[in-house]
Amino acid sequence: MPTQQKAVTRSAPVRGTLYHLLPSTTRGSRLLPLRQLQHAYPDLYARHVAKYRGREQDLDEPIPALNCTWADVVFFAPLHPGPLFDALRRSGHDVRDIEPATIDASALDPSRCIIRLMRHGRNGHWPDPADEHDYLPMTTATLRAVNQVSVAAVRRLEALGPTDPWLTWVDVPHILHRGPVALDLFISRPQDHHARATSDAG
Repeated sequence: MPTQQKAVTRSAPVRGTLYHLLPSTTRGSRLLPLRQLQHAYPDLYARHVAKYRGREQDLDEPIPALNCTWADVVFFAPLHPGPLFDALRRSGHDVRDIEPATIDASALDPSRCIIRLMRHGRNGHWPDPADEHDYLPMTTATLRAVNQVSVAAVRRLEALGPTDPWLTWVDVPHILHRGPVALDLFISRPQDHHARATSDAG
């Protein structure tokens, strides 16, 4: 009798485009989470961790689904940031045209990824703490559900005063990836970056 082959079930690849504003200075072949950056490149770590001044506790926010903390992940956005930067310009802020790097979601292991829903809370700027309902698995369907800039995000940025923190991404869903991401996985890696605008990612 012919040997019967067991059917192998493979999950369908996640389809979608993810965006990341690469820092103006990258080293090595991988994009590192802050915790690993601290040991690998202390000078770069000091530059990037400065955006958490006054809210250092955010770095220890647990991400239960990934069994890690905020400092252990690389952040991606599920949407192009152009409309966000346009809203900042309308509020009187000087933002150059910035083209983010892109990566196909299928290049990442979905078991190492989670979607974190975001809401601006304290003073209308800082994100509210997450609860169990703010985490979604990264699938094609969930990416499609969060790949548009919300009207609320645009209105918040348009209303920013000259001394308000920018925090462009505070109410934009985040894609969190546990651990480093190889730079050669990116489809595009634009070289022109504006330091002020990239300093608030994450």
